[in-house]
Amino acid sequence: MQDNERPAAPPSSGGVDGAPKKVFIKAYGCQMNVYDAERMADALAPEGYAETSEIADADLVILNTCHIREKAAEKVYSELGRVRELKSERAAAGRDTAVVVAGCVAQAEGGEILRRAPAVDLVVGPQSYHRLPELVRQARAARVVDTEFPVEDKFDHLPRASREKMRARGVSAFVTVQEGCDKFCSFCVVPYTRGAESSRPVVKIIADVRALAEAGVREVTLIGQNVNAYHGEGPDGATWSLAKLFAAVADIDGIVRIRYSTSHPRDMDEELIAAHRDLPALAPYLHLPVQSGSDRILAAMNRKHTADEYRDIIARVRSARPDIALSSDFIVGFPGETDADFEETLRLVRDVNFASAFFFKYSARPGTPAAALGDQVSEEAKSERLAELQRLLDAQRFAFNEATVGKTTDILFERAGRHPGQIVGKTPWLQAVQVDAPFSLIGEIAPVTITARGSNSLFGALAETAVAA
Repeated sequence: MQDNERPAAPPSSGGVDGAPKKVFIKAYGCQMNVYDAERMADALAPEGYAETSEIADADLVILNTCHIREKAAEKVYSELGRVRELKSERAAAGRDTAVVVAGCVAQAEGGEILRRAPAVDLVVGPQSYHRLPELVRQARAARVVDTEFPVEDKFDHLPRASREKMRARGVSAFVTVQEGCDKFCSFCVVPYTRGAESSRPVVKIIADVRALAEAGVREVTLIGQNVNAYHGEGPDGATWSLAKLFAAVADIDGIVRIRYSTSHPRDMDEELIAAHRDLPALAPYLHLPVQSGSDRILAAMNRKHTADEYRDIIARVRSARPDIALSSDFIVGFPGETDADFEETLRLVRDVNFASAFFFKYSARPGTPAAALGDQVSEEAKSERLAELQRLLDAQRFAFNEATVGKTTDILFERAGRHPGQIVGKTPWLQAVQVDAPFSLIGEIAPVTITARGSNSLFGALAETAVAA
């Protein structure tokens, strides 16, 4: 048998002994990948695939991958080693397993994945997963790579999840409104794996959100690789901004909170800042990556903004919404970063005072301009800087959470907690709160008095007004 040949798969009507086929999907990395994983499941549902959380039960295994950092990509290959063993065990038991690598690693590495991972049947990029049913069928005969950027809009071809499935996924949901990026930061693979910036039409987004609201969703997070660059076609034929889209989403019955991620400082315009002031449904939370506090490093990163320009944006946002919580991304050890450059990052962090943040050591991504730069920073220096940055950001996060203790705020309850009688929700500032309260409050907003701060979440009690109601 040739390497690209595969034995016939079980009939499409079901798995072993006519049982329903099962698909296991693991998403790595960003919120977009989580959303894409859900849509993959939706695309496969008409083919008779039911989702499973147990990979050993799966007739189809999909790894929806992230390529932002080196370790994230290597984790995929490590996972594929385990999947290969599982596939062999299932084959010995007479059970066929198809393996798919999707997402940004698939887009970036294509056929290399087939070479390195013999268990993989199909490699599909993030712009083609609406073709999953057809591609899975093709992969029964021969291994397939599909990493083209199709002309058609994948969202036009994806089936919408059933109301029951939407409801089962919870009261908070992601909705993709924008994909791709035109910024070409020198460290980033997104423009190469997700393509140029494109925005979905307003009518289609509103239809998606309205369907979610009718299924019980109360909070939507509008997502994109550079979401505040949104410029979709409105129902009036004009180009709508993200702020104008927010206003339309806020008018949908049932939607009580709107969030968005991820943004670029260059696209944080006055209209969007004003929306934080004027739109009650827009949560007082902003994730705005800065990456470095050094102007020299920001220029090398091709960020096209300075540290002071970032500070000015933050000042204007805080003027519009004084209670806003701020989050950001940081990279330490970018090529050429000196101790003085790193101190500028620490200075910016102290100046802004973040409620939360994500921070990483620089890792070169093949094909990006930064990968060819000299003057690499040692791993020892990266680790030391990361630890120091983490201490400062953790202290700010703990202080932000501590400041909520004793205050009463509205909590949107989302799910059952780990302990009997406990439910979990989020504050407007994206903090998880655990409360002893009836399950009937899931999907509702109720006032909660914060009583204590844990390491990663808050604890609270229903306020007297909620108990009386």
